Amino acid sequence: MTTSRCLLLGCLLSAQLAAPNSPAHAGSVEDWDKMRSIVPRGYVCMPATDPPRIDGRLDDPAWKRAAWTDRFLDIQGKQKPKPRFQTRAKMLWDKNYFYIAADMIEPHVWGTLTKHDSVIFHDNDFEVFIDPDGDTHQYFEFEINALNTGWDLFLPKPYKDGGRADNGWEIPGLKTAVSIRGTLNDPSDTDTGWSVEIAIPWSTMRASANRPAPPRSGDQWRVNFSRVEWKHSVQNGKYSKVPKTREDNWVWSPQGIIDMHRPEMWGYVQFSDGRASTKFRRDPSRPARMALMTVYHHQKSYRRQHKAWAKSLQALGLGDHKWPRMIAAPTITLTTDGYVATVLQKTRHGRNRIYQVRSDSKLTAAGRIGTRNVEPK
Repeated sequence: MTTSRCLLLGCLLSAQLAAPNSPAHAGSVEDWDKMRSIVPRGYVCMPATDPPRIDGRLDDPAWKRAAWTDRFLDIQGKQKPKPRFQTRAKMLWDKNYFYIAADMIEPHVWGTLTKHDSVIFHDNDFEVFIDPDGDTHQYFEFEINALNTGWDLFLPKPYKDGGRADNGWEIPGLKTAVSIRGTLNDPSDTDTGWSVEIAIPWSTMRASANRPAPPRSGDQWRVNFSRVEWKHSVQNGKYSKVPKTREDNWVWSPQGIIDMHRPEMWGYVQFSDGRASTKFRRDPSRPARMALMTVYHHQKSYRRQHKAWAKSLQALGLGDHKWPRMIAAPTITLTTDGYVATVLQKTRHGRNRIYQVRSDSKLTAAGRIGTRNVEPK
């Protein structure tokens, strides 16, 4: 994809974000103040013993056995008004596909975009975000509207860290379908809603997953879903978006701010073979991740003001900060292209685990201390 196309895509996507989260301000202490108290949601994804037929209707026996997610909330969290319409999702998996279903209550189902890789969130849509190894880099996005028009993207890193979407990335073998309970693009009646089925081949994600794909039973991937909903009016018998009115963003796991491209805030999907890993496990690395993202956001604000990275926690105003469950306060090491912040967290087995974040927000578990080998993530 050409540089000009990348820049255009970035601008189009930034239109979805609120002004405080534009590239000039993204990744700040102000952001983190709104994000840090949110606990990502979790879901246990069970095996599809009889794969669903991808027709948009969620009446297959496999889907009936799958649990619904919690109802979607406003992207900023519970402090915002509840969404006007209900949205829920389900997930299944087998050796070939990651299956996703969503059901959206909607009294007026409409869509305009019919060309593949259009900027789908300009219509009402449903969106999928997947970061297999949870490092906030190399993640996947797919959007679909009520016309079954899709947009698939690959992100090497988040936009706020200079990432540019690969709009040429495609999903060979992708299966999608939409079912409408009502009449599409007909304002004269009241609809009930629409549902979506998506089957994403593991083979598409394998090269960039940095872990087994399909996953092993017990593996957790970072996943989130978003529903974009525009307020509309009817003009000359057609739907029209209300001018100068922002879209609603309703999500499975809240982000805290109006920006889906914060993978560290996405939910956890735990894959189960149906015999083991059927109870969701909270991420034991969350305290370390919270500590490192605190450093990251303070560094972003510091660099914006001083045009350089801070060398110490004291310079960031974090000298007296408390670091729950950390062996010691994080350390900062400047590098040729930024910095690396490092923390040690004691595991349940009494060993110390090393976690790091880079200046471009990449989060990694670097290894363990107290074992014979240092194990990379």
